[in-house]
Amino acid sequence: MAQDNQILIAIEQLVDYATKKLSLDKYDVHYVRNALLDNFKLGAPITLDAIPEYDIQDTMDFMVNYAIEQGFTTIDDAILYETKLFGLVTPAPSSIIMKYDITEAVEGVEAATDYLFELGKANNYLRMKDINKNVMWEYEGSKGGLVVTINLSKPEKDPKQIAAALKAKTGYPACMLCTSNVGFAGNAGHPARQTLRTIPITINDEAWWIQYSPYQYYHKHLICFCDEHRPMKVNHDCIARLVDFVDQFPHFFMGSNAALPIVGGSILTHDHYQGGGKGLPMFKANIRKTFKSPIKGAEIAIVDWYNSVVRVSSKKKLVAIEAADYVLRQWAEYSDESVNILCKTDAQHNAVTPIARYEDGKYIVDMILRNNRTDDSHPYGIYHPTEDLHNIKKEGIGIIEVMGTFILPGRLDKELKAIQNYLTGEEKFDYNEVSKETHPLTKHKDMIKYLTEQNGTSNTPEDSKKIVKDYINLACEKILECTAVFKNTEEGRNAFDKFMTQGLSCK
Repeated sequence: MAQDNQILIAIEQLVDYATKKLSLDKYDVHYVRNALLDNFKLGAPITLDAIPEYDIQDTMDFMVNYAIEQGFTTIDDAILYETKLFGLVTPAPSSIIMKYDITEAVEGVEAATDYLFELGKANNYLRMKDINKNVMWEYEGSKGGLVVTINLSKPEKDPKQIAAALKAKTGYPACMLCTSNVGFAGNAGHPARQTLRTIPITINDEAWWIQYSPYQYYHKHLICFCDEHRPMKVNHDCIARLVDFVDQFPHFFMGSNAALPIVGGSILTHDHYQGGGKGLPMFKANIRKTFKSPIKGAEIAIVDWYNSVVRVSSKKKLVAIEAADYVLRQWAEYSDESVNILCKTDAQHNAVTPIARYEDGKYIVDMILRNNRTDDSHPYGIYHPTEDLHNIKKEGIGIIEVMGTFILPGRLDKELKAIQNYLTGEEKFDYNEVSKETHPLTKHKDMIKYLTEQNGTSNTPEDSKKIVKDYINLACEKILECTAVFKNTEEGRNAFDKFMTQGLSCK
């Protein structure tokens, strides 16, 4: 009986929280309470003179544990069940859209997007408790500041979970970005999305949507995705949409991954962009060299950055679109065999990662030049991180990394701490032993060998941590430099200037 009273009190706490933090309308309170009672197979609510003080996460943890004890769910599905509960008390998508529209009309578009962001935090769609576990630091590199994040908010799955995920795949929703994700209950292979709320927008006369990324790889990480499930394309229409977006949402940037494998994003099957707060490192980079623009009314320059970035800008929206599209089309057909750049072989290789923003009265589009060609010496990609860097980052380098924010795998947290033990002498380094395939640090054997030879094995724990972090910082610099189609060497800079003056006709 005491347990039943506790769950009834928890229900009242959750309903109270929903009215205060999730925009639950007073006319929906009975409806939501009854849904919760039915969910827990309870007949009637409890009457309270006052609702006891609560921490909502403690309340949710109790409700989920109660459900596990009662056999309503399992430990493996605890997150799915918590999401279901929050989904029951989060207002319907139409109500959230109405609230968003009213906020935009009364307080402005930034206040409206802030409302959506705060809602996502409040209903645990944005699991800030997990996101805040990420290890993050900043580093001032040779071409500007970088941000390094070890991602602990998205843990790697064990073999049992992987097997369950494969069994659970149904093909619905078609991908993580489809509009049909809203309200989806989730399974082992697809996260629950009952708490997801998306906002319809129109960009370049087409139906799109916005939502916040549940992983929040940077401040207010926003996803803009097409209403239609179609493959990504970076073309004139893409650039027009990006510029139109920042025209409507001037407090955000918006960019697109390149639309080719290796240099593109993880989801190339659904047309989408990524944006958010303007604090990414590349935006602070200086201009290396300006050129006379071939498009009247536009400015064009090379950004002094680790990889190859052409920056176009204009006070006029349509001119900025035209200038960026011009760079896109010219780069698509540009080759320079003297620096091993081939735009095509049996397939297209040159691509662009475009990123738009509005600042100081100008539309700015950074065009990051990419190429996904491979050869016998570079099977993972000529402009992909070299294999000696794969112990740090082997995955594709997409839009977030090329702008200077690194999302490194969560495994590194434990691995780097273990490497520090060799530098303090707590563990004795044996290259042959660490080289065994079964050794947990075998992928780092050359890194450990280098660090112990350079720094010895009698370092303090603090110094060891700094040595390892400095190595990671330099590795991230090298990774960015690998993605540069025009290297930051005299030969590379001359070749970049040649592209600008000849390829773009910027005389």
